[in-house]
Amino acid sequence: MPVVMTERYYIGIDVGTGSVRAALVRPNGDILQTATSSIKTWNPQQDYYEQSSEDIWKSCIQVVKAVTKSIDPSLIKGIGFDATCSLVCIGNDNKPLTVSPTGANEQNIILWMDHRAKSEAEFINKHKLEVLKYVGGKISPEMQTPKLMWLKKNLKSTWTQSKYFFDLVDFLTWKATGDHSRSLCTVVCKWTYIADENERKGWDKNYFSLIGLEDLLNDEAIKIGKHVKNPGETCGFGLNTLAAKDFGLIPGTCVAAGLIDAHAGGLGLLTAVAPGISSSFETKLGLICGTSTCHMALNRFPKMIPGVWGPYFSAMIPNIYLNEAGQSATGKLIDFLIKSHPAFPSIQENNINENTEIYDYLNKLLSEMAVAKKLPSLSRLTTKVHVWPDFHGNRSPIADPSILGMMSGLSLSTDKEDLAVKYLATIQALAYGTKLILETFHSHGYDKFSTISMCGGLSKNELFAQTHADVIGLPVLLPKSQEPVLLGAAMLGAVAAEEWKGVQQAINNMTGSSYVYQPSKLDEQFHLKKYKVFLKMVQDQKSYDALMEDDTKL
Repeated sequence: MPVVMTERYYIGIDVGTGSVRAALVRPNGDILQTATSSIKTWNPQQDYYEQSSEDIWKSCIQVVKAVTKSIDPSLIKGIGFDATCSLVCIGNDNKPLTVSPTGANEQNIILWMDHRAKSEAEFINKHKLEVLKYVGGKISPEMQTPKLMWLKKNLKSTWTQSKYFFDLVDFLTWKATGDHSRSLCTVVCKWTYIADENERKGWDKNYFSLIGLEDLLNDEAIKIGKHVKNPGETCGFGLNTLAAKDFGLIPGTCVAAGLIDAHAGGLGLLTAVAPGISSSFETKLGLICGTSTCHMALNRFPKMIPGVWGPYFSAMIPNIYLNEAGQSATGKLIDFLIKSHPAFPSIQENNINENTEIYDYLNKLLSEMAVAKKLPSLSRLTTKVHVWPDFHGNRSPIADPSILGMMSGLSLSTDKEDLAVKYLATIQALAYGTKLILETFHSHGYDKFSTISMCGGLSKNELFAQTHADVIGLPVLLPKSQEPVLLGAAMLGAVAAEEWKGVQQAINNMTGSSYVYQPSKLDEQFHLKKYKVFLKMVQDQKSYDALMEDDTKL
């Protein structure tokens, strides 16, 4: 008799910058149900961004209940989390402990994009340290050790009362299971934990001593990570009683060691398939495009690249090295540009509010403008408008958080056409930034990429995806599932529950097909010219800073 397979499901939970999402997923990767809940962010002063672990957990409860409301809890076999690489502080009573100058305990998360620790990062970067080899030669203020230095210096009561510091995804697995292990992904990528194919060297005592954080290594580093698990390994004994009650699920349901959100997206992106496109992960550059953009590349051999994080061994896929570049503000930059423009209220009057609706409106307007001007393509509308897009500093490949945004070609116009052109020029600039990152990979040992794989909210904007294809001259793949980050999280749950024997097998069985944007040759020379302007803009900014150097020190 044929074997009857029992119906079973996995839950992927994704904590992004502005929302928590969940998906109900079959073992083959089919997504049956999704739900979203917004989360709060506080911005008490410039460069300070804070969130609440309690607020995030409440949203996790809401979305899990939403996707499982019609499912027998016994059919949920595993849960996987991913989250932004934000820093969570928990006090001695296992409750939230403030990281904020306001003193509010509710605000116990320093968001990934917070840049309060610039001077601490600068201090670290003045020293020749082994850990810096794994972050492109310079540590970013977005990473955790500069933020911990800031906390110790500026919030002494928080420091003395703290019990644990977690990366956000590790907090979630702890909250769900009571297991305070950390994911290899988080500690290697954001905390300077050292691991390679030969051994896990762990925490560098000399480094922590130099930066004044040696007390974090007391008691075998229990405060920041005594036990480290591979992504997809089972945490503790599964859902604890309290979390199971919160979610409406069964205690003991498998919970996997998690991933940073971009890395969860990378699981599906870098193995995406399409007709005529190589399935090899080493031929693809993955872009996870949301509030920021992360550029992921995998290799069987370690590559040290200035201004690019990594190589990180087994941080995403077992026994494979990961390099990670990025742009600190992409979706956030486009939103800022649109919503700060004088024409934005008039667009809202047409009942256009959601980002997708605004993008569609502006994309249509650009096409109409190009036709009216009899241009060969809408790209040519920006002949005199140029943008350097690092309004929140440069993560890669320059690795300088002090670099600022620039725009050339301004007029007194405040109409919607002016907004549309600036929006287009910004998208082009982000694509030129990716081109610069790609060239940096190539010049430091990576073979030529043949494909760009893309996911995230921005990737749903056709103009954004097509512009990247045209500027870089490579096909852009978009997974048909539309939710590769959620799928990546669910894969972890499936691995923890032993649906699949490892992350690689889960990828092979749960990844679907992709749409393809082919590059157009029509604007090739135009983009090459604009790219030259793009590169010159940052050199000009540096020359302006040099001229003003004496005044900037006042």
